[in-house]
Amino acid sequence: MVKHNLIEELKWRGMLQDFTPQTEAQLQKEVTTAYIGFDPTAASLHIGNLATVMLLVHLQRAGHKPIALVGGATGMIGDPSGKSQERNLLDEAQLRHNQNCIEAQLRRFLDFDSAENAAEIVNNYDWMKEFSFLRFLREVGKHLTVNYMMAKDSVKKRLETGISFTEFSYQLLQAYDFYHLHQHKNVKLQMGGSDQWGNITSGTELIRRMSGGEAHALTCPLLTKSDGSKFGKSEGGNIWLDADMTSPYKFYQFWLNTADDEAPRLLRVFTLLPREEIERIEAEHAEAPHLRLMQKTVAEEVTTMIHGEAALAQAKEATEILFGKNVTQALKNADERTLLEVFEGVPHIKITATEWNALDDIFSLLSHQEGVFKSKGEARRMIKSGGVSINKEKISENTAPHDLELLQNKYLLVQRGKKNYFLIEKQIA
Repeated sequence: MVKHNLIEELKWRGMLQDFTPQTEAQLQKEVTTAYIGFDPTAASLHIGNLATVMLLVHLQRAGHKPIALVGGATGMIGDPSGKSQERNLLDEAQLRHNQNCIEAQLRRFLDFDSAENAAEIVNNYDWMKEFSFLRFLREVGKHLTVNYMMAKDSVKKRLETGISFTEFSYQLLQAYDFYHLHQHKNVKLQMGGSDQWGNITSGTELIRRMSGGEAHALTCPLLTKSDGSKFGKSEGGNIWLDADMTSPYKFYQFWLNTADDEAPRLLRVFTLLPREEIERIEAEHAEAPHLRLMQKTVAEEVTTMIHGEAALAQAKEATEILFGKNVTQALKNADERTLLEVFEGVPHIKITATEWNALDDIFSLLSHQEGVFKSKGEARRMIKSGGVSINKEKISENTAPHDLELLQNKYLLVQRGKKNYFLIEKQIA
C-alpha cells in the first residue's frame, strides 16, 4: 500500500532534481519497485553516496519496494559520469571484497523483512557473466545509436580529454541493467544523483525500444558546499561510512563543522526528522546561532544512523576533550586512535624507554629535545606561573614524571598556556 506522496516528500526535503513526466502518477497508482546502482569502486560507501541511499529509504517509507544494485559487472569498467579522466580498473578479487562490504552497509538502512515491500540487493554480474560480447552487440547495442549516446552530458564532457570505448559502453550496460530488472523484477523506476540522468534515461529508452515497456527516471541534486565544491570530502579525502576508514569521531566532527548556510539542507537530506521538527530546530538555531543546534542535530542523527548510539556517545565524549567541562575523564576514556585524531597536527615528542627512566624531574621531561620548552629554566618559570597542564590537570614544580598517569599507557598531553598542545609518547622498549 502506498503510504504517502514520495514526490512531495522529496520536494520539501530538497532531494528532487529531475523526473520523467509520469513518475508521480506511477508512484501514486501502485506500490512501485525502484532501484539505485552502487558501483563497488571502494570497500565502503561515502557520504556522497548517502544522499542516494536516503532516496531508497524514503522510497520504502512511502510504501514502495527498493532494490539496491551492487555493480559487480559495471564496477569492472567504471562510470565516466562526473569524471574528467579514465578510472583505474580494479581486479576481480578487490571488486568482490568491495561488493561484500557495500552490501553489509546497505543492509543497515533498509528493511529486508517486510512482506510487501522488502528491500532486495542484486548484483549485475549475475546476469552479465554469461552474456557474450557478440550477443550483447546483437541484442542490445543495435537499439541505441551512437549519436544518441554521444548527446549525453557524461560523454560530451569527456570528448575534449578523450573517452575510451570501455567507459563509453558503460551507458549501454547501465541501460541494460534497467531493462533486465524491468523484465525480471518488475522495476519501473531508476533513481540516482543528477549526474546519472543521462544513463538512467538511456535505460528508459532501451526498455521502450526492446520491449515497448514504460519506465521512469528520478534524480536528486548533487550535494555541493556553499562555495560550489563537492560535498562529502575533508582535507583527508572522502568521509566514509566504514568506521575503519573514517572513525566515528571524525565522522561526527565533519557534520559538526559544517557551515550555517549548509546545515538546513543537511537536516532535510540526511535525517529522517519530520518537517515540523526540522522547522522548529531551524527557528531555534536562528535565535541562537552560536549554539549550532542544526549542526549538532545533524551530527547526532547521522552518526547514530551510521555507527550506532555507543559510537555517538564516544564521539561526543572525545569532543569534550577540547571543548567540554569534564575533560580529564574524557581524556582517560579515549582510545588511542581517537586521542591521536583529536590532537592530529600538534607537536609529537617521542621519548625512548631508556630516556624515560633517566628523567629526574618534570623540567627534564618538558625540555626533552626542546620539545615543549627550550630549557629547564623556561619550563620552571612557566610552571611557577601556573601555565602548564599535563592531561588537563595543572602541575607544580614537585610533580614527578614517573607519578604521571600515562594515557593508553604511553601518552602525556601537555598544554602550555591556553592554546599550545604537545603530545609526549613514551616508546616501548
